Amino acid sequence: MYLEAIEYLISALDRVEQLANDIPPVENKASRFGNPAFRTLYDKISSEADNWHQGIPNFPKEAISEVSVYFKECWGNRTRIDYGSGMELNFLCWLYCIERLGVLTEDDHKALVVRVFWRYIGVMRVLQSRYWLEPAGSHGVWGLDDYHFLPFLFGSAQLTGHKYIRPKSIHDAELVEEYSKDYMYLACIRFINSIKTASLRWHSPMLDDISGVKTWDKVNSGMIKMYQAEVLGKLPVIQHFLFGSILPYQGIPAPAPSTEEEDAHWGHAHAHAPAGASPVDRAALGWGDCCGIPVPSAFAAAAEEAEKKRSGIGLLSGQGIRPVPFD
Repeated sequence: MYLEAIEYLISALDRVEQLANDIPPVENKASRFGNPAFRTLYDKISSEADNWHQGIPNFPKEAISEVSVYFKECWGNRTRIDYGSGMELNFLCWLYCIERLGVLTEDDHKALVVRVFWRYIGVMRVLQSRYWLEPAGSHGVWGLDDYHFLPFLFGSAQLTGHKYIRPKSIHDAELVEEYSKDYMYLACIRFINSIKTASLRWHSPMLDDISGVKTWDKVNSGMIKMYQAEVLGKLPVIQHFLFGSILPYQGIPAPAPSTEEEDAHWGHAHAHAPAGASPVDRAALGWGDCCGIPVPSAFAAAAEEAEKKRSGIGLLSGQGIRPVPFD
């Protein structure tokens, strides 16, 4: 019974990827920010979500309307066309609710992480690269990843007690390449290196610092503390979260909302310039309410860089000119 449920959850994720393949991004070369076609995908997922939940084995029908919200919200924000750890949290809570409702048990946790959750990450990489989702609330190079946190938390747990792969092994390119198929932490390192230039210590200094920790057990305990502080303990994440009958809110009473606070992304707005605005106008927008400057997609930046190399735009050439190493 539980195996059937696991396979069904994976099939739902496969369906999302299929929808993404059927909905091409719109022509948007002038922008490195989110592609509007993502909204079409989001609407399609939302329209089918309730039907998908009806097929989950032994899933109570009366819980569909509540649980499906977590599933709809785990793909990104429709308005801002961005994705961050708050959306990732929605997927985790979707799995948690399914277990709380008796469809799965604690014995299924390993399969939920290495099969269902990891399949979700694979689908999200497709969406991020296809629609150039902006990092929501990105810490830039001071974060683990532009989009995700949990693969590092689960990935460090997966490597705990490994005989010879150590935290510092992320600097061994051959080892990362060979074992990224089996370990999600290394898969994430490989992915980051594939879309960002220079060395890890430049574009991901936090991951570089963590690699100096002696054991994966210490890395994992640190990840858990960081997740509690930087995700679960952050208002910009939790203020958008659904608290219902399965996941009730048990904290201090929230203040009564004002008219302004009723806006869907109050306190979490990215500053965006109008289409066609000059770089000066964009810079004049200043910092967003909670996320800092607008952050373009790393996929978009990589694509733009590749296009420059193909066309020769912005490249210095001539007698006596040679490239200078970044580090």
